[in-house]
Amino acid sequence: MVADRSHDLATEQALRAAYSPGPAETSLAKSCDHLHPLYRPYIEASPFAVLATRGPHGLDASPRGDRPGFVAIADDKTLLLPDRRGNQRIDSLRNILHDPHVALLFLIPGVGETLRVEGTARISATPALRERFSVDGKAPASVLVITVDCVFFQCARAIKRSALWDPARHIERSSLPSPGEILEILSSSGVDGRAYDSALQARQAATLY
Repeated sequence: MVADRSHDLATEQALRAAYSPGPAETSLAKSCDHLHPLYRPYIEASPFAVLATRGPHGLDASPRGDRPGFVAIADDKTLLLPDRRGNQRIDSLRNILHDPHVALLFLIPGVGETLRVEGTARISATPALRERFSVDGKAPASVLVITVDCVFFQCARAIKRSALWDPARHIERSSLPSPGEILEILSSSGVDGRAYDSALQARQAATLY
């Protein structure tokens, strides 16, 4: 079945036929080109977002999280996203250098609706801007200045189907391979997995910012 391409939807006409009659009026009316006062509370309440970018080597989706409101609203067309400590791969930032188009998906624990934002970004290292987002005396290396082009809420169906916020559906961490186990195998034993896992929590706690 996977190899059968005879029924691929390869044109917009084929897509529209498969998804007839198309989006309802409510699916289109919710979109706007700025940070409407009704959408601002979603961003201010969100402690987690996914940042999507694209570059010469393809696409990237990067998790971003901090205290609720960690993405600041500068004005009705501008968001500020501090680049907190991570794995130093800077995949998203390198992509933005090649293509400034970005998208953000904001999630709020316990809330079914999510918020989608599309726009363009630039990478600022302005000292005063970095200092604005300093935590415990540690400023981010840079701040994304995002110009908003489109904002709309996504309905709760995906969250409801996944039961994402239902504690009864949460799984034990031990049921999945640990970071150390993955690194040891993929590095052909170049990384001591047990030692990596043993030090992981303390290391992350010390380098959150």
